[in-house]
Amino acid sequence: MTRHRITGLLGALALAVATLAAAGPAQALTTGARTAAATADTPPAEFGTDWHDPLTAAPPVERPATRSCELTLAEAQFADFTPYTGTYTPPADCGNGPWAKVVLRLDGKVKGRQYDRLGHLSVGGVEILRTSTPEPSPEGITWSVEKDVTRYRDTLSRPQPVEMLIGNVVNDVYTGVIDVKATLIFHAAERHSAAPDTPDRVLPLTTPAVTTPRNTERLLAEVYATGSGGGCEEFWYMTVPDAAPYSCKAAGGPHREVRIAVDGQLAGIAAPFPTVWTGGWSNPFLWYVTPAPRAFDVQPVVYDLTPYAALLNDGREHRIEVSVAGVPAGQGGWSTPANLLLWQDEGRAVVTGALTRHEESEPAGSSRWTPATPTGRHRLDTGAEHRLTVAGRLDTSHGRVTTTVTRSVRATSVHTWTDGENQDALTATWTDEDSVTRGNSTTRTARTYTMDGETTLGAADRLRTVIALGDRAETTTLRGGRTVDRTRLDDRYTGDASYTANVPRDQRHAVGTSTEHYQLYGAPTGRGCYDRTVTTVQGTVTEDRRRC
Repeated sequence: MTRHRITGLLGALALAVATLAAAGPAQALTTGARTAAATADTPPAEFGTDWHDPLTAAPPVERPATRSCELTLAEAQFADFTPYTGTYTPPADCGNGPWAKVVLRLDGKVKGRQYDRLGHLSVGGVEILRTSTPEPSPEGITWSVEKDVTRYRDTLSRPQPVEMLIGNVVNDVYTGVIDVKATLIFHAAERHSAAPDTPDRVLPLTTPAVTTPRNTERLLAEVYATGSGGGCEEFWYMTVPDAAPYSCKAAGGPHREVRIAVDGQLAGIAAPFPTVWTGGWSNPFLWYVTPAPRAFDVQPVVYDLTPYAALLNDGREHRIEVSVAGVPAGQGGWSTPANLLLWQDEGRAVVTGALTRHEESEPAGSSRWTPATPTGRHRLDTGAEHRLTVAGRLDTSHGRVTTTVTRSVRATSVHTWTDGENQDALTATWTDEDSVTRGNSTTRTARTYTMDGETTLGAADRLRTVIALGDRAETTTLRGGRTVDRTRLDDRYTGDASYTANVPRDQRHAVGTSTEHYQLYGAPTGRGCYDRTVTTVQGTVTEDRRRC
């Protein structure tokens, strides 16, 4: 049975590389041509040696109809772990801001054999993009990612050093060199329109020690938290306590919580998003065309630290630290780069106040392992919850303002597997809810992440993975008790793929289907509604439908 350990989640990347190793030449089509051909042709009976370029159902960034200009921020080929370094200078044609919007576009291409790789892009030490790469065909794929980076206006308003890295290994076996270009598109603000509300200062949290401006009146922290690096924390949601017989272990089980502390006091909690990279769940045929939600655009966890502004405004150095609870002591596997976003009171040199409330529930959580019967499955039931409320007041130039932040996280999961892990399944739900009240305005956000999947290695080494993933969020803003704004996101992915493992490529006979349905309602769409469905069969796009 040990020969089937490759079907566990840690074997995903090895299987992906083995799959690519025997692939043949691909047709040279542009993304547009691929789309036209894919939607018009009958899908093949099984996967061939080429497939549609990667795409997602997520919406492009809405752009204003104002004058714009483009600037190449970085352009590099990554074959090892040497970062690209350069210098950014604000575009002369669009001034130093304020801009109506700034859009970052990443265009990538890669061919040959290669793992999925994690990358980042920073300007002035401020991380503005965290991303991962798709796995290529031998003749190559292209893909692109767009992100609204207007909130980094402060960083982009002056010359800065630039660093980009997509750590990679290229040798006789892994031949894919990752070629990327990052472009900034600046849209000028019209005189008659208000500039977007962006932070006055953006500080990279490169060390825990930080000194903030003394007139800070609003403070957010964003953390690009990712479990990665090829170890078990890449699949943290599948880990089990040490006593259970499974290939990925963690003393406390699979629960993880991203925390931020100010001077040693817990200031924010959050549920990490269960990202599935493009080599995940032992089956690369699930992700060749449509990646799992957020795989190409890793979104940061955001904390409102405004209740701590008065403490930080004393002009002294303070410590702001990020940690991931649940990771076994002494074990790595998580990356948590962070930025501080600060708004300053133009009417005062120093804003005073106090932290007035700090209430934390005792973190509750347990993982219960039920051993398998001789013909059954092991089972691990996990549950956890935690709640935190903090409040503070500030005496600003426009009066006393009290900010109260409440956040609660909850997780439940059922993990079942057979001896040898030839059958391995997880059903899990994570909820992360917060409420921020500032003056007479309250913003409530309810997030729900779901994962329901199973990998089975059956007769004749036929491996099948069936999975459903969900990324949902609803945000409501109330003013004076009345709802003034509401947005809703519902991003759902389903996939079913199988192939014959441990054989040459021409004997794998792989088949796979996937569907991503992305719905977004409310202000972020610019139109009030966005609804797109993308379906693939054997790497061919069979449906690309837009509603609204």
